[in-house]
Amino acid sequence: MSDHDAFRQSLSDRAVLVEAFLDTQLSADPRDHETERPERLLAAMRHAVLNGGKRLRPFLLFEVNALLGGSDDAVLGAAAGLELVHCYSLVHDDLPSMDDDDLRRGQPTVHRKFDEATAILAGDALVTLAFDLTISGSAGLPAERRSELVLLLARSAGLGGMVGGQMLDLSLEHGDAASDMITTIHAMKTGALIRYACEAGAIAAGGTERARMRRFGEVIGLAFQLADDLLDVTADSASMGKATGKDAAAGKQTLVGMHGVDWVRARLDAHVAEAEALLAPFGARAAVLCGAARFIAYRTN
Repeated sequence: MSDHDAFRQSLSDRAVLVEAFLDTQLSADPRDHETERPERLLAAMRHAVLNGGKRLRPFLLFEVNALLGGSDDAVLGAAAGLELVHCYSLVHDDLPSMDDDDLRRGQPTVHRKFDEATAILAGDALVTLAFDLTISGSAGLPAERRSELVLLLARSAGLGGMVGGQMLDLSLEHGDAASDMITTIHAMKTGALIRYACEAGAIAAGGTERARMRRFGEVIGLAFQLADDLLDVTADSASMGKATGKDAAAGKQTLVGMHGVDWVRARLDAHVAEAEALLAPFGARAAVLCGAARFIAYRTN
């Protein structure tokens, strides 16, 4: 099996695992200390989550953890929690007051299928459930590792991470920004959760190689957003499952617009080279993660 095929199979297997777990967690039965799960809110949450996403971030957490000697069962809750934070961010990002999107993963966005208020509440409920699962679904990990994961997730997802990056990203629609500012936004808005996925995998496995995996996550996180901006210019809506060409239509600055397609592709090559160099000490055991880095940089949707 080629490295690419091995990556694809591992990504698919982990997606099935996370999907099945989230399906059970998003059931109508109240958990301890819950009173009732409102039917419409639950339906909106399930629409946001159980819609065929790649589950790339949980996959990275699983794969780094496995590379360093951990088991998938021990980190299933943390991986699912990470996916819920990602899904909540998409629900809120799609709102009319944000990116105003009608389509996500080939389906109507949550506020279009339901309504804006329900979409806001669905996002709120998803992010709180994320922290619940990171603790309650990772019982196989020592308590101090679970606590560290919760703290790191909060800081990666919040004011100085993803949400802060979204705030800075909105400012690009209203003025000029330097190239390094755009890179900072990429590192926060998109890169923070990808960096968390890789560092969390190392934490869960006992903390060895934490700095290396954090840097690996930073590099592929930057590559992810660069590739996303490139696809916004070069791909069509049907293949992406969402609207494309929106950055240019909004007059929003991107590194593609500032430097051109060839420059961005050269940067993607450099990011992949660094990612592979970081994984070189693991040899063939890191083949799947190397395949993930190449997929992130060179994907077509």
